[in-house]
Amino acid sequence: MSNIRFLRTFIAVARCGSFAAAAEKVALTQAAVSMQMQTLEDDLKRPLFDRVGRTNRLTSMGKEVLPQAERLVALYDNMRLTGMNDEIAGSISIGAVDSVMGALASVVTEIKAEHPHLDVKLFTGKAQALSPQVEAGEIDAAIIIEVSGKTPVSLSWTPLYSEPLVVVCGRESAPESASELLRSRPFLRFDRAQRTGALIERGLRHNRLSVNEFLELNSLEVIVELVRQNTGVSVVPLLEFGSWAKDPTLRILPLPKSTPRRVVGMLERKIHARHAVMTMIQTNIRARSGANGPV
Repeated sequence: MSNIRFLRTFIAVARCGSFAAAAEKVALTQAAVSMQMQTLEDDLKRPLFDRVGRTNRLTSMGKEVLPQAERLVALYDNMRLTGMNDEIAGSISIGAVDSVMGALASVVTEIKAEHPHLDVKLFTGKAQALSPQVEAGEIDAAIIIEVSGKTPVSLSWTPLYSEPLVVVCGRESAPESASELLRSRPFLRFDRAQRTGALIERGLRHNRLSVNEFLELNSLEVIVELVRQNTGVSVVPLLEFGSWAKDPTLRILPLPKSTPRRVVGMLERKIHARHAVMTMIQTNIRARSGANGPV
């Protein structure tokens, strides 16, 4: 259906900001993209873009058409991807922060075993990078850490589970209180530029805990490995799908129940053709969680 193809190209241009960038995304020449957009504008009898140099900005009419085009393409994709027997098929792409990827991959593997015609691509990344990719339509969804503030109107946020912040230290550490350990031992801090790092800082301030700053790192696994080596202590989220609580080389000390928790959830576009698959993934992840309490 040529009109659907033209709408896909229109959406790509709107998201990418230029015919050249959109051409690469939809696997067309720049001339073909220009021809399609001219045809679409002729059909609608309105200009959709202000062509300024190499950029193509949406006109007021283009901004009105964009959500309608996304809705039409999503409806068409639903018809194409879902067969008469309600088979789940087609391609989806999902991003996730490192600490969630293992659980996501396991859930997706089970779903794919039941729906072999489903093509799934998984990507790891930082939450700050994955969120814009979802909003731009570069990936279908991302499982990330909740951020404070409003979710963009084009996106939907679904909480899946939450994780408490805990103090982690080596098994050989003296049996001191959490506050004494943080004050006396070298503190291994998770990157404050990341959402989890900012939450940890908020948790420390909430409980008025002082720390003996030593190193700041951007990997929870590296931090915990240094703790195993008795290099220092840290505050980390107790991963829902991790094994730190059972690690004989570690001691896990709780923080007060009023300490902010890390909330993990799925960010996706409100209008897309893969809601059935995303709902299955959300349901399966929730079914596997629960050890660390509700959202």
